[in-house]
Amino acid sequence: MGDRRAVVTGASSGIGEATVRLLREHGWQVTGVARRADRLEALAAETGAEVFVADITKQSDVDALRAHLEASGPVHALVNNAGGAFGLASVEDSDVDDWIRMYDVNVVGTKRVTSALLPLLRAGVEPGGSASILMITSIAGHVPYEGGGGYNAAKFAQHAMTAVLRLELAGEPIRVIEVAPGMVKTEEFSLVRFGGDQAKADAVYDNVPDPLYADDIAEAIVHALELPPFVNLDLVTIKPVAQAAPHKVIRGELRPR
Repeated sequence: MGDRRAVVTGASSGIGEATVRLLREHGWQVTGVARRADRLEALAAETGAEVFVADITKQSDVDALRAHLEASGPVHALVNNAGGAFGLASVEDSDVDDWIRMYDVNVVGTKRVTSALLPLLRAGVEPGGSASILMITSIAGHVPYEGGGGYNAAKFAQHAMTAVLRLELAGEPIRVIEVAPGMVKTEEFSLVRFGGDQAKADAVYDNVPDPLYADDIAEAIVHALELPPFVNLDLVTIKPVAQAAPHKVIRGELRPR
């Protein structure tokens, strides 16, 4: 895989960071993209990955990313991981600005990067091979739950965009893969959602037996990218056994009835 290059957005923490690490372990060239230069530099020093500082909600940053990548060769896989949730209030009471932020990063930002890098993905396809666009969505994009209105709306839109893209690219050797995680315990997702309230963030995972971690999702991502070029995992939904649905999480020991 040493001649294969993947671009991973949201690479400074969580699933994106874990994916960069695992791709590098598998011999991929990787460009990790995120806003926080310090965290990217630490990741580069640890893994040997290339990094690029960019905010995917800014078109000028995405244009600069494309120019940088285009100057250094083709891209074989794009992992659209950047996203996030802000707030857990009701539809009635939630902050409109939070909804706009969620739509901007999860949907419009993903569209910006995909549009910018598609020509580079096409250029990277070799005879008998394929390129891959992998979207990290969420089970929140498939099942609504109370308090999830804005995040549900954004992730449902991202899921729909992924399905449309797959239809539009039919006939080209480009796989469109969706990985939809459920409860994943990362250092920042819930912390960001609750505006930095560590106690509320910790309570999400309190007494949940074996929640998923970023490395678990990275395993699925890399597996999907390394399958034979004619195999497409359209949709992979990953939840811990303790989570039956977004709104049904078992706390305490799992045992046979």
